Amino acid sequence: MRIEYLEETSSTNEYIRRYLGGGENVIVCAARQTGGKGTKGRSFSSKEGGVYLSVLTFYDKFPASQAFRIMAHAAVSVCRTAEAFGVTPQIKWANDVLVGNRKLCGILIENELSGGFVRASIVGIGVNAENDLSDVKDVAVSLSEAAGRRISAEVAREELIKNFQTEETFEDYLSYVRFLGKKVTVSESGREYSATARRITEDGRLEIDDGERIRELSSAEISLKLS
Repeated sequence: MRIEYLEETSSTNEYIRRYLGGGENVIVCAARQTGGKGTKGRSFSSKEGGVYLSVLTFYDKFPASQAFRIMAHAAVSVCRTAEAFGVTPQIKWANDVLVGNRKLCGILIENELSGGFVRASIVGIGVNAENDLSDVKDVAVSLSEAAGRRISAEVAREELIKNFQTEETFEDYLSYVRFLGKKVTVSESGREYSATARRITEDGRLEIDDGERIRELSSAEISLKLS
């Protein structure tokens, strides 16, 4: 897989789109982004000292119904990277990687679909390594802070690339999910309610028991707060 390194770009996800017509798997890394994007159109802080990369992968007959595997793979790659530096991570459904209750990274996935199949995916990952998080210290954490020692962005980046290119199973994803069987707060359609998280299905839905019935939720429809 070809790897390209940039000092600066607006967004690695946007930059890597130039390779969509080529058919070659590519990784693009940047030291900083001026217009980093998060989920649901949010901006993603991309100061120097973080890991910012996007991976373009092409597929042959990969059913769109299994697209959650792409998200799960990205989250597991970040978790394995954290563990390599002695940090204990957990996944908050669907793909937030936390240390304690603070976010370690951001993941943004953009899939190119054709005829019910994923033709290609762009997986953007930003991991806090040694960047300044003083303005978001209550909600975000860096590898360096969590590990209690300096972990450079370059070292963290190479570890993440290695882990991203390693296979995993759905059980590996579930092994980092620590809230199943516990009470969570669900925000859905402007209201909040308590429910018990029962399981995550292989297509990425969260099964909950809200006290009245058992049902499955899509991450596109709701947000989740852990106790």
